[in-house]
Amino acid sequence: MKNNTKILLYLSLLALLDMIIPIPFTALLLIYVIFEKPAWFRNVVTEIYNS
Repeated sequence: MKNNTKILLYLSLLALLDMIIPIPFTALLLIYVIFEKPAWFRNVVTEIYNS
């Protein structure tokens, strides 16, 4: 499975979860990425822009 497909699948799952439970998980994930700058996020972004 390509990374773009995985990311789309994960974002779709998060969107469904946001509709069911009114806690903004996507926003919480964004806040985590902005403040912690995890290595996995940089790797995913690099793979997307290199493909």
